Amino acid sequence: MRRSHARKRPCSEPDGMDPIKFPIRPASRSSNLFSRPSKHAKSNLVLTLTVASTAALIALFSCYYLFFHAPKAHVNDGSLRYGVVIDGGSTGTRIHVFGYRPGRNEFDFELGSTRVNPGLSSFAESPENAGDSLRELLEFAKRKVPMEFWDKTEIRLMATAGLRLLDSKLQGNILDSCRRFLRKSGFSFRDEWATVITGSDEGVYAWVVANYALGTLGGDPLQTTGIIELGGASAQITFVSNEPMPLEFSRSIKFGNITYNLYSHSFLHFGQNVALESLRESLISGDIDSAAESLQKGLHVDPCSPKGYSHEIELSKLSPGSLSEKNKYLSTLQARGNFSQCRSAALMLLQKGKEKCSYQNCYLGSVFMPKLQGRFLATENFFHTSKFFGLHQRAFLSDLLVAGQQFCGEDWFKLRKKHQSLDDEDLQRYCFSSAYIVALLHDSLGISLDDERIRFANQVRNIPLDWALGAFILHSSTELDVQHHGWIASLFSDDSPTLLSLIAIAILLMFLAWSISKWRKPQLKTIYDLEKGRYIISRVNR
Repeated sequence: MRRSHARKRPCSEPDGMDPIKFPIRPASRSSNLFSRPSKHAKSNLVLTLTVASTAALIALFSCYYLFFHAPKAHVNDGSLRYGVVIDGGSTGTRIHVFGYRPGRNEFDFELGSTRVNPGLSSFAESPENAGDSLRELLEFAKRKVPMEFWDKTEIRLMATAGLRLLDSKLQGNILDSCRRFLRKSGFSFRDEWATVITGSDEGVYAWVVANYALGTLGGDPLQTTGIIELGGASAQITFVSNEPMPLEFSRSIKFGNITYNLYSHSFLHFGQNVALESLRESLISGDIDSAAESLQKGLHVDPCSPKGYSHEIELSKLSPGSLSEKNKYLSTLQARGNFSQCRSAALMLLQKGKEKCSYQNCYLGSVFMPKLQGRFLATENFFHTSKFFGLHQRAFLSDLLVAGQQFCGEDWFKLRKKHQSLDDEDLQRYCFSSAYIVALLHDSLGISLDDERIRFANQVRNIPLDWALGAFILHSSTELDVQHHGWIASLFSDDSPTLLSLIAIAILLMFLAWSISKWRKPQLKTIYDLEKGRYIISRVNR
């Protein structure tokens, strides 16, 4: 029996019914629907061209600024440039004029320096006159620096211990007077370039110039040389130390690719002149009784002045708080030169307050200091004293001790006849200075009398060991490092409008590009065609 519902072949004719036809999507139309982005491509092209134009414009502005508006000081061409540093010391003000070649990292210290007296601290009663005291120094600098370089030559005023002894208000008044004068000097100057530097800064600068002169700056830290300065109002000690130390005594500087960790401290009131004044006040007040025998009632022995010297101490040499009480006792000091007693009196000053030391090591007073390591140069009054006694740079402390003993024990009138070119007050100080140096270096710091590690020096290889030179080297070296990216840094400097201009132009052009692309981009919508059974994407008119 045959099945009535058997499937018929597709080729057979239907029985009165139309066949079901499935719509076939034309390949060409489907292809056209997604292959006609011409207007969209045009908008992308506009956007690309706009961004490219923006980048080109920024590059053009940068090149223009680099060649026509970048500071000329950033050009590292090796040509001679100049710098001026004013050292506002305690007893006088000295100006230094330097030359250097940035491309070669060479510093010329032979351009000259000169000094005027008294120091800036002497204008405490009339601070408005402090600036005018710089007039002679500025005239000297202008004779050394060619006129066409004046406006490109930086001038800095760095005051030291003399001003540090004054209160902050007096310091500010004196510095303001100097700033007003320096603004009109013709040199490049900013108000922040006139400051009172810290004693630690002074020590670091002295360490820098010493090691630059010795050729050890930029090399192994352990091969560097420490510095011990004896100024008029303060003493500075700076050297590389690998011992842990409190932050207040630690300084870190970088020269080239080498970082140096330094101990640096300034001992205020431990300078030679201030220490001598303190000693005399202590002798008069009786604070130092064990240093010398007493004479008859009301008289006191001065072991630090040669026998026969007549004391006429000026009132200004005593601290302001002691004038009224001690003025009447000035004539009671009787000169009885004795090196050993003077040395003992000096040691008492240096060790005053040591019982308050809260650290493991306190060599001077109650101030922290790590153990000395390496070689040392003793400068300023260390050198001047050794030179007076005719000692060689490599002389030992024992040589100075012997010379001081002979000088202190000599009769004043014989000394005066032998050294007629020296002022009386300056001459008699050498008894104290020799004893004070031995008490400081040997009795306090523990340097042996025949130690070869310490040398008295004022210059090395014709380079003066002046802290102002070290300050100049550090500032100049910092500027040389900046020159590696000079014009880029100038774009980002606070006082440069160029960067802001470039940013504003870039933002404007990018907004314009976005607006154009948004306007040109076609508005499309997708609908489903029920009759045709497919999605259709069509463009909507704006």
